Amino acid sequence: MANNGKQRWFVLALVAGLAVVLVIVLASRGQAPMVTVVRIGRADLNADVTSNGKVEPITPAVAHAEFATFVDHVYATEGQPVRKGETILTLNDADIRSQLAQTRADLLSAQSDLRNAQAGGSPEQLADLQGNIEQAKVEVASLERTHAALQDLVAKQAATQDELTQNEANLTKARARLDALNERKKAISQQAGVTAETAELRIKQDQDQIQALEGKVRFATVIAPADGTLYSLPVRAGDYVEVGKVLAETADLKQVRVRAFVDEPDLGWLEPGESVHVTWDGKPGETWNGQTQQIPKQVVPRESRSVGEVLCSVDNSNLTLLPNINVEVKIMVRQRKDAVVVPRAAVRYDKGQHYVFILIDDKLHRRNINVGIASAADYEVLSGLSVDDRVALMGDSTLRNGMEVRAVEAN
Repeated sequence: MANNGKQRWFVLALVAGLAVVLVIVLASRGQAPMVTVVRIGRADLNADVTSNGKVEPITPAVAHAEFATFVDHVYATEGQPVRKGETILTLNDADIRSQLAQTRADLLSAQSDLRNAQAGGSPEQLADLQGNIEQAKVEVASLERTHAALQDLVAKQAATQDELTQNEANLTKARARLDALNERKKAISQQAGVTAETAELRIKQDQDQIQALEGKVRFATVIAPADGTLYSLPVRAGDYVEVGKVLAETADLKQVRVRAFVDEPDLGWLEPGESVHVTWDGKPGETWNGQTQQIPKQVVPRESRSVGEVLCSVDNSNLTLLPNINVEVKIMVRQRKDAVVVPRAAVRYDKGQHYVFILIDDKLHRRNINVGIASAADYEVLSGLSVDDRVALMGDSTLRNGMEVRAVEAN
C-alpha cells in the first residue's frame, strides 16, 4: 500500500511538472515579439542628393565708390526693376572737378614748355639771344676791319701804335663776348633737351591724371548697366562713403545661380545637367527648377562639414528668389521606372553586405540582397527579393535569423 501511494504521488508530481512546462511554453508563444512588416512592390524611384545652398545672381553688376565723398541724391529704391542707363544715385564730385580743372591747366603749361624746349628755348629768349649774337658779330667784324686799316696806317706812320693796341684790346673783348653768347646758346639748347624730357613726363602724368579724374566724374553718377533688378542699395542721401564702398548691386534675377553645399560622400553621384529642385522657407509650398552646371574639383571646410560647392542654374522667372537667401536643394542624380523597391528601414548592413529579414510562416529569415540607387525612403533591389515578399522593419526588438514573431502589416 505504501509503495502504491508513493507511485501515485510521483505520477501526480510528473503530471503537474508537465502542466507547468506546457503553461510556460504556451505563455512564451503568446509573448512572441511584435514586428512591423511591409510587402515588397514596384515603384518609380528617384535618387536624390539633398543639401543647403545660397542664391546668387549669375552676372551681378556692383557699383563701388571711386573716391571718398558724400552721397548727393538717391533716385531709386532697393528691390525695384531698373532699365539700362537709368540713374540710381549721384555722388558729390565738386572736389574732383576742381582737381580736373587744375590738372588740365597744368597739362597746357607742360605742353607749352615742351614746344619751347623742342624749339631750343622760349621764342622771346631765343630772339633776344640771337639779336645779341648778331650785334656781337657786327661789332667783331667792324673791329677787324678797323684793325686791318690801322695796321696799314701804322706802317705808313699815319696812325700810332697806341691806337692799334687799343683796337686790338677792343677786338679781343668783342670776340670774347661773341664766344660767350654762342656758348650760352649752346647751353640753352642742351638744357632744352632736358626740359623737353621733363615736359614729356609731366604731360604723360597730367594726361593719366585727367583720364582718372574724368573716370571718377563719370562714376559719380551711378547708372544701371543693363535691365534688371536693383537688389541691393546700402546707402542713403547724405551718407559719407569711403573708397571701395558698395553703392548699388543690380542683376537680371530671372535666372539665378544657387551654390549648393554638398557633403563630400555625395559628390561622386553628381554630373552637369542633372535636375535640381529648390525650396525656400520664405515661400513654403513653392519649388524652383534648374540643373547642375559646375561640379567642384575640390572640397572645402564649411563649419563642421567637408563640402563641395556645386553651382546650379535655376529659373526665377517670377523674381521670387532673392540674392543671398538660404535655400534647400534637391539634386536628382538617378531615376528608375517600375523598380523593385524596399524601404530603407528594412535594410541592414554588415561587413559590406546589405540584408533584410524576410517573414515566412511567422518566422524571420535573413536574406542577403543587392541594392542599386536609393532615395530618402527606399532602396532599389537588384537581387535577393521578389514582389510580394514580406520584410520586417527595424523596431525596438533585436531581430534574429529564425526568430518567431507576431507580424503587423505596415499601413
